[in-house]
Amino acid sequence: MSALPGSAEGTAVTGLDSSPVQPASPDLPPLTEQARLEARQIIARYPKARSALLPMLHLVQSYQGYVSPEGVALCAEELGLTKAEVGAVATFYTMYKRRPTGRHLVSVCTNTLCSVLGGQRIMDALSADLGVHHDETAADGSITLEHAECLAACDYAPVVTVDYEFYDQQDVDSARELVAALRRGEKPPPTRGAPLTDFRGISRQLAGFSQYDDVAAAQAAIDAPGALGPTLVGLRLAAERGESAPEMPRSKPSSSPDPAAEAAGVESAQRGAPEPSGRSLADRNGGTDTPAGTEPGTSGQGPGKA
Repeated sequence: MSALPGSAEGTAVTGLDSSPVQPASPDLPPLTEQARLEARQIIARYPKARSALLPMLHLVQSYQGYVSPEGVALCAEELGLTKAEVGAVATFYTMYKRRPTGRHLVSVCTNTLCSVLGGQRIMDALSADLGVHHDETAADGSITLEHAECLAACDYAPVVTVDYEFYDQQDVDSARELVAALRRGEKPPPTRGAPLTDFRGISRQLAGFSQYDDVAAAQAAIDAPGALGPTLVGLRLAAERGESAPEMPRSKPSSSPDPAAEAAGVESAQRGAPEPSGRSLADRNGGTDTPAGTEPGTSGQGPGKA
């Protein structure tokens, strides 16, 4: 499938978005001094400061809903990078948004299995209901809709996620009901995983901070019930039938009293081992024995050619 750079289709297929970052709107909340302090907390976790860039970008999104020009500048200043270096990372990964998102991010898997089972029909229906296409936000600011290239849950297809929480085995009607509930301000429980919050909340979680106000709320999210039906079918059938995997054979303890002597013996055996037929070690004659120009894929202009 071909698509113009920066187009919705091109972004959905390749994950690369070459469109410009949208300028900050006047009502965008500023990045506070608290945000800068939290950015420094993230940096302190890593032996090399620039390794902190990915969670810092999530932190920026947790405050402003996307990676704004202000957020790029903050990351560059704190890490000693150029804005271009920060932008190169922010534009590579699809989880970093280049324009303001809605309250919730709805991702519809349209990869092979989900698509065959109805993922594309779900995407088309939600697009029509919301009046948006890929990576666009509904006029009321409630939902940003996007294609997703495999959500790694093929046994639950078709899959939709909201703020990266899973809603499994969806169809057009159930996905429409889900989005309608989100637009009403409701938060239907995911099929599995933590209770739903919003896009900024999950961005804060991805930055390495709790999105919950207190310890009890965080623990409740960890203990939230979830359905793991398809994944556990094999385990349940095995339990019903009394089946189990055979025990792994136990390896015999090494009889060598001296690990260094054993290693030396292995090295000696490797040096004296015959080489496979038709092969020679690369360092035997200073490189490959293949004459120049006769490698597969060359033009044939090697020795002996006219």
